[in-house]
Amino acid sequence: MIHTVMNESDEQLAARLASDLALIAAVGETGHVTRAAELLGIPQPTASRRLAALADLAGTPLVLPAGRGIRLTRAGRVLAAASTRALSSVAAAVREVREETDPGTGRVVLGFLHLLGRTLVPSLVRDFRERRPGVRFSLVQGSRQDMVRAAREGEIDLVFVAPMPLDDPALVSRPLADQELVLSVPRAHRFAGRRRVRAAELAGEELVTLEPGYGLRQITDDLCARAGFEPRIVFEGQESETVRGLVAAGLGMAILPRSGPPGSIPGVVEIPLSPPVFRTIGVSWPAGERLTPAARAFRDHVCAGLTDLGPGFRGGRPPREEDRLEG
Repeated sequence: MIHTVMNESDEQLAARLASDLALIAAVGETGHVTRAAELLGIPQPTASRRLAALADLAGTPLVLPAGRGIRLTRAGRVLAAASTRALSSVAAAVREVREETDPGTGRVVLGFLHLLGRTLVPSLVRDFRERRPGVRFSLVQGSRQDMVRAAREGEIDLVFVAPMPLDDPALVSRPLADQELVLSVPRAHRFAGRRRVRAAELAGEELVTLEPGYGLRQITDDLCARAGFEPRIVFEGQESETVRGLVAAGLGMAILPRSGPPGSIPGVVEIPLSPPVFRTIGVSWPAGERLTPAARAFRDHVCAGLTDLGPGFRGGRPPREEDRLEG
């Protein structure tokens, strides 16, 4: 038998030992075969045979007589300690799996663009948890490109993005809300007193944008292309608030969602574009029956459109075709 063990890899031997590791852990806990068998709900003779088989597999004794009971050998203690740790991890996984099958206590991994964390995501999560307070959320932020990839690969359950990945067959997408995009300029800029600005007037102006891969960058590039010019980009960032701060510092202008009432951002004036431009924010999830019950319940809540998404968003009527920028 020792010859057989020595010719097995560690992984092969571990696989053969795995089915009975709970027994060696129970023996280490109780110090008695009978009590260990009772703990596991198996007959005592079965427990004794399995212990003998484990010793054969390991190539060394695992238990020794000790009065009316037994005690673990050094090798037995090593296996029992590892078994206890492994079983604790498995038990935690079992609890998580059980939660995943219960729409009232599961976990939802939710991805979204940075800017959507201000109002949209908190509003949706708040209203959903009022009905299902036991559901937990793991929140993941990043660029549109990263969020779409993570949803496609099943790393996250649902993702809020704009523009929606309508051409991706691995994802299902639904429009959620429209958000107006405005031109943010420094307060001292010559456009600051204008009521509206046409996209074509941005030709030659210094622009601050998000990096490639972000939805707002794609929309900005597309808007400039439709107006017949290539944007003059002087700064690129990864968060819209940073972009807005650069605008306030007088370092350029940016196309961003409206931040709030006029004057709410010091040093920044927000001017509507002419014609008005909206981006459609959507929710996307992996195609097929891959969502857990909790994730499906949250998806249904989101798609039902029962939440007040706050200022800057509108539901109901999708934007006109000439206003929509899907990329």
